[in-house]
Amino acid sequence: MLLDDIKKHLAAYSAANWDDFKAGLATDAVYEETSTQVQAKGADEVTRMVQRWKRAFPDLAANVVGGFESGDQVVAEVEWEGTHTGPLEGPFGTMQATNKRGRVKGVLLCKMKDGKISESRHYFDRMALLSQIGAIPSISTPQPAAKGEAASPKH
Repeated sequence: MLLDDIKKHLAAYSAANWDDFKAGLATDAVYEETSTQVQAKGADEVTRMVQRWKRAFPDLAANVVGGFESGDQVVAEVEWEGTHTGPLEGPFGTMQATNKRGRVKGVLLCKMKDGKISESRHYFDRMALLSQIGAIPSISTPQPAAKGEAASPKH
């Protein structure tokens, strides 16, 4: 089952077992992180590129909460969770550790070839993550006024 291959690949990532992680990639694999607009080509470059998340969140772990496969395509719903204890490098610059935990859901769309990932697109909510770790202000839903408090005037 191809979804099991993705789970094994993500378990290797969570454990920082880079040999097994790289072994799950085709030599000419292509990876795209849509929320950061970063791309990598080739198993070595993909591995180096995703390692930046483990440097920033050494305890970062992936939990596959659902998914399906059709032919050589796999869709995996993933929940990522970890503590920001290292510098986070990205297209937005480098952010020093905040020591705050973050948890976001994401989706991986993968194309498999000979039991290895040949193409992967990763979608996740970067704004939610940055908000959770204190990099940007949290946007919350306005709460109704408590009993006895005046409600905000309507415009």
